[in-house]
Amino acid sequence: MIAEIGHYALVLALGIALVQAVLPLIGAWRGIDPWVKLAAPASIGQAVMLAIAFAALTHAYVVSDFSVYNVFQNSHSTKPLLYKLSGVWGNHEGSMLLWVLILALFGAAVAVFGGNLPDRLKARVLAIQGLIGIGFLLFILLTSNPFARIAPVPADGRGLNPILQDPGLAAHPPFLYLGYVGFSVAFSFAVAALIEGRVDAAWARWVRPWALAAWCCLTVGIALGSYWAYYELGWGGWWFWDPVENASFMPWLAGTALIHSAIVVEKRDALKSWTILLAILAFSLSLLGTFLVRSGVLTSVHAFATDPARGVFILAFLIVVIGGSLALYALRAPTLKAGGLFAPISREGALVLNNLLLATATATVLLGTLYPLLLDALTGEKVTVGGPFFNATFLPLMTPLVMAMVVGPLLAWKRGDLAGALGRLKFVAMLAALVAIVVYWRAGGAVWPALGIALSVWLIVAAPAELYERAGFGRVAFAVAFRRLRGLPRATWGAAIAHLGVGLTVLGIVGSTAWTVESQQVMKPGDVVTVGPVRYRFDGVEEAVGPNYAARRGKFMVTDLAGNEIGLMQPEARRFFAPPMETTEAAIRPSAAGDLYAVLGEADGRGGYLTRLYSKPLIIWIWAGALVMAMGGVMSLSDRRHRVGAPTRARTAAGAAEVKA
Repeated sequence: MIAEIGHYALVLALGIALVQAVLPLIGAWRGIDPWVKLAAPASIGQAVMLAIAFAALTHAYVVSDFSVYNVFQNSHSTKPLLYKLSGVWGNHEGSMLLWVLILALFGAAVAVFGGNLPDRLKARVLAIQGLIGIGFLLFILLTSNPFARIAPVPADGRGLNPILQDPGLAAHPPFLYLGYVGFSVAFSFAVAALIEGRVDAAWARWVRPWALAAWCCLTVGIALGSYWAYYELGWGGWWFWDPVENASFMPWLAGTALIHSAIVVEKRDALKSWTILLAILAFSLSLLGTFLVRSGVLTSVHAFATDPARGVFILAFLIVVIGGSLALYALRAPTLKAGGLFAPISREGALVLNNLLLATATATVLLGTLYPLLLDALTGEKVTVGGPFFNATFLPLMTPLVMAMVVGPLLAWKRGDLAGALGRLKFVAMLAALVAIVVYWRAGGAVWPALGIALSVWLIVAAPAELYERAGFGRVAFAVAFRRLRGLPRATWGAAIAHLGVGLTVLGIVGSTAWTVESQQVMKPGDVVTVGPVRYRFDGVEEAVGPNYAARRGKFMVTDLAGNEIGLMQPEARRFFAPPMETTEAAIRPSAAGDLYAVLGEADGRGGYLTRLYSKPLIIWIWAGALVMAMGGVMSLSDRRHRVGAPTRARTAAGAAEVKA
């Protein structure tokens, strides 16, 4: 009965979405205020219905109701509760229900927190959210019903893919979807602005928090997925340029460009058409990722669906949404009034350079992702575009971007002084150069690692240096400078923290790429292998039992080269019962200096086991940097100037002058 309630709630949500999409649009066009005011309650009602549907599916998983086909396919009575819950979205139907629920929740959030929005703009934004919801609800009801029954009722389920039974991957999809779907709000604001024919500083102030919130969630989601791949798949890699990975990375790149471009619209009333286009592209790339994962064109642990009907439906929806929005953009964008002028050397100019490089990087990743698929579809030829292509094309674009990230915030609006900005960074540049020399010497003349570490230092040290300069330390009395530092807007702090996070991630990427040491061999109890700065002594294997698996647990005693014990590492090779599958569980000993990483493989039948042992310098900073980036975004988001409808606090002239400085 509860499953039927969930199904009926989905149908009701579709009906409410139709009302939300149609009547407010007509009301805003014809000036019918009662219809305009329907948008907010309709969006909240749709969110309530979808919450009921999601709760019903969650209940079916928790109580192991195997009469629901989706539960039978993706759960098992012996699964731990955490993985019963994550199993709700660990499959195609459940993940789409989570997607549309998050979409409705974002619409409801606009309705609740958008009190300062003009009524007609708000109605159009919510109507467009409703239109997107209609497409996904029809997709679920027609092709992916999560509440379909099965008879006779099986005694137990088939279970969730064992490699998805992981705490990190339990949190990864919700954060990823919050990012994907969050960009729908920016998309809806962009389309609503095109319909009205007006984009101004107020519009940028309204749209920026939603884009920033989506970007923060997507950053965390990508980081969780990357770390899961690192420790769960057993190969020690953190990024493979897999098409599914690229599907999440492309909207992140476009979203990064969007939140920077919106600053120019807000501050200088410029780049209006470009910002609208970025808002459309960020969500369009999110939809493209949905198509790639669920159409069956990719084979991946992420790729849930293989039914061609689903792929055709999503492709048609993709064409309607992306094609329709781009057609509207082509029609209406030329009518938007041009904004203020600025010199190439200015903060606006730096942000334009930022956008050009990010847009080019996005196009590069898009080309490398789609080219093999298009070539296969058109000619049947199979090609692989992997790391060498992306490293050769993507990394050269990121180097000038990272350099500009440091200089840009120190330039003035409209017309900047490049020499002056570089002069204020001379100590940062000297430190980065010194680090490059030291690394070059210690690394035996390796040029690229030295330059990469220097680039990361350039970013890491420049973040606090920017705050130091803005506060006026060294130019005014310490007490005054400290007061200025405390009074800097949270958005300024957030940007500096986010840029610091980028520097930490670059540090982790360069260190782990340049100096990882790997050793693969067959080891018998008592064997010792030296890997980088440590030795691994293999002390044999013991049997272990988990809640729904059995395991072989290896034991490695790790010591430094002087023989001092570091600790015991115990990787596992697990055999899951439902569904039957073997997985690896790497043992990782993380530290700020680097990770020690051990994997236990198959037995060779002669008393030995295949082992993979690694030393991965600085790798933990890849994910620490990503979390710092997200923290910077949250700090910026907490700036009261970015809250829709937040009043501006009055300041004294002296206080305003201090903060401005």
